[in-house]
Amino acid sequence: MSDFVLLVPVFLPMLSAAAVYLVGRRSKKARDILADILGIGEFAVCALLLAYVCAGRVFSLEIPGVCGYGLSFKLDGFRALYALIAALMWMMTTVFSREYLAHYRNRNRYYLFTLLTCGATVGVFLSNDFFTTFVFFEIMSFTSYVMVVQDEKPGAMRAGETYISVAVIGGMVMLMGLFLMESRLGTLNFDRLHEAVTAKADLKELYLPGALILFGFGAKAGMFPLHIWLPKAHPVAPAPASALLSGVLTKAGIFGVLVLTGRVFLRDEIWGNALLALGVITMLLGAVLAVFSVDLKRTLACSSMSQIGFILVGIGMQGLLGEENMLAVWGTGLHMLSHSLIKLVLFLCAGVVYMNLHKLDLNSIRGWGRDKPLLNVCFLMGALGIAGFPLWNGYVSKTLLHESIVEYIGLTGGGIYRAVEWLFLLSGGLTAAYMTKLYVAVFVEKPDKPFPQTGRYMGLDSALAIGLPALALPVLGLFPSPLMGGAARLMQDFMVPDPQEVSIRWFSLTNLRGAAISLAIGAAVYFLFIRTVLMRREDGGRKRYVDVWPQWLDLETLVYRPLLEKALPFLAALVCRVLDNLTDWAVAALNRTLLRRKPIPPRNDGDYEPGDFTPHVRQSYTVMRISGSISFCLLLFGIGLCLAMGYLIFILLTR
Repeated sequence: MSDFVLLVPVFLPMLSAAAVYLVGRRSKKARDILADILGIGEFAVCALLLAYVCAGRVFSLEIPGVCGYGLSFKLDGFRALYALIAALMWMMTTVFSREYLAHYRNRNRYYLFTLLTCGATVGVFLSNDFFTTFVFFEIMSFTSYVMVVQDEKPGAMRAGETYISVAVIGGMVMLMGLFLMESRLGTLNFDRLHEAVTAKADLKELYLPGALILFGFGAKAGMFPLHIWLPKAHPVAPAPASALLSGVLTKAGIFGVLVLTGRVFLRDEIWGNALLALGVITMLLGAVLAVFSVDLKRTLACSSMSQIGFILVGIGMQGLLGEENMLAVWGTGLHMLSHSLIKLVLFLCAGVVYMNLHKLDLNSIRGWGRDKPLLNVCFLMGALGIAGFPLWNGYVSKTLLHESIVEYIGLTGGGIYRAVEWLFLLSGGLTAAYMTKLYVAVFVEKPDKPFPQTGRYMGLDSALAIGLPALALPVLGLFPSPLMGGAARLMQDFMVPDPQEVSIRWFSLTNLRGAAISLAIGAAVYFLFIRTVLMRREDGGRKRYVDVWPQWLDLETLVYRPLLEKALPFLAALVCRVLDNLTDWAVAALNRTLLRRKPIPPRNDGDYEPGDFTPHVRQSYTVMRISGSISFCLLLFGIGLCLAMGYLIFILLTR
C-alpha cells in the first residue's frame, strides 16, 4: 500500500464537506445519508490503517514546498489508534446528529464545518513535524468555532468569542515558540527532535520556546489557566459537538504536549515538575467546579477539564521518573483513550435529555430518566468509568497514573509528592461525587411534576450511537491485559524512544486500595457536602440544587476580559499618544531651529484674518502635520509590512 494513503483520512472528509453541503441544499435526507456514509468510510479507512500498523507496517509521507517547510505525515501505533478513536467519535456523533439536529437551523453549515474539523483533527494526529501540526491545528480551531456557535444565541456567541480568542492567541504564541525552537534546533521534525536536543549542550535555551509552544497546545487542551473556554463552550454547543470538543479536540492539544515531553524534554525534571504542577491545579480545579455546577453539560465540561489534569499529571510523571516511567506512559495513553470514549457516551446521553426537555438545569430535569432503562444503563457505564470504579476502563488508567506517583515517592522519599498523591485521590473522589450527583438527579430522584409524554425519547440510530461505546467501557475494564495493555503497547513508542516491558497486576490489593480511597472520599463529599450544603429545602419540603459558586471568581470576567478589552487598549493608546506627541514636538522644534519654518497656523479658521491663508495653504499645513505624526508612520509601516509578507509568501509558494 502506497504511503499516499495517509492523505485519505485527512482530506476525504475535508473535500467531501462541500459535497455534503450542496446535497443538503436539495435534500436533507440525502445529506444525512451521505454524512453517515462518510463517517463510516472514515472509520473503515482508519481501521484498515490500524490493521496494517499492527502487522508491523509504518507509513511516512512528506510533501515538500508548502510554505517553505512542507507537510510531513507518519502513521505509527499511537497515531493509528487515535485516528481510529477520532473517526469512531465522528461516526457516532454524525449518526446521533440526524435525530438531535432535526429541529435545528443551519444544519448544512453544521455538517460542512464538522467534516472540515474532522479532517483537520486527524491531520494533527498524523502529523510528523510541528509545522504540519500547527497548520492543521489552526484549521481545526477556526472550523470548530462554528460548532460552538451553532445556536447563534447570545450565550453561544459569547462562548464562541471566548473560544476563538483563546484559540487565536494560543496559536500565535505557539507559532512564536516554533520559530524559536526551529532556530535553536534546526528542525521541527518529530523523528529528528530528540537527536537534535541530545546534541545540544544547554537545554535551558529550549525552556522559553517550549513554554510558548505549551501555551498554544495547553489552550486547546483546557489546561489551567487557559481553561476558560471549556466550561462555557460545552453547555451552549450541540451535544454531538460537545462530545467532539471534549473527547477529541482537547486530545489534539495533549498530542502536542506529548511530543514536547517525549522528544524535547525527555526525562527533564524541571519540565516534569512544571507539567505536574499545572496538571494538579487543572485536575483539582475542574473537579471542584464540577461539584458546584448545577447544569448537566457544564458539569461534564468541568469534568473534562479535570480529566485533562489527570492526563497532564501522567505526562509530568513521565519527565520525573526518568527511565522508569513506563507506568506513567501507559497511564497517560490509556486515560486519553478512556476519557474520549467516556465523554462520547456521557455527552450523547446529555444530548438525549436536552433534545426531549430543552433544559439542562438539574432541578428541571431530575427524575426524567427514571423509566428509561437503556439511557440509565448507558449513563451509568460512563459514570462508573470516569469515577475509576473497578472493572471499568477508567479504573485501569487511573490506577496506572496513581502507581506512577507512588513509585516516584518511593524513589524520592515523599515530601511534596505525598501531597500530590492525596490531591490525586481527592480529585478522583470529587469525580465520583459529582457523577453520583448527576446520576441520582436524573435517574433516581422523583420529578417535581410529571413530565409531558413525548412518545419515543430516542430512535434506534441514537440508541446504537450511545449503546455501543457504552458497552465498550466495561469490556475494556474486564479484560485489561489483552485490550488496555495491547492499546498501551501500541502507543508507548510514540511517547518514549526506548520503551521497556511492563508487568502489571491490575487488581492487586494495592491498586484496589487506591480506588477504594477515592470512592470513599466521593461518598463522603456527596452525602456530607452536596446533599447538605449544595441542596436547600424549600417551603414545600422539597430540596433543590443551588449554585453557590461565587460569580466574581469567573477567571474570564475577573482577569482576561478586563485585561484584553480595557487595560491593553488603554496602555496601547497611551503609548501611541505619547509617541505621537513626541514626534510632533520634534517636528515643531526642527521647524523653529534648523529648518526655520514659520509655525503651523491655528486650525480654527476664526483665529486669523480672511485671506491670510488660502484653503490650499491650510490643506498643505494639515497634510504636513499628519505626515509628521507617528500614527501616519505606523500606517505606512503596516502597509509596507503587508506588501513584504505577501511578496515572501509568493516567493515561498513559487520555489
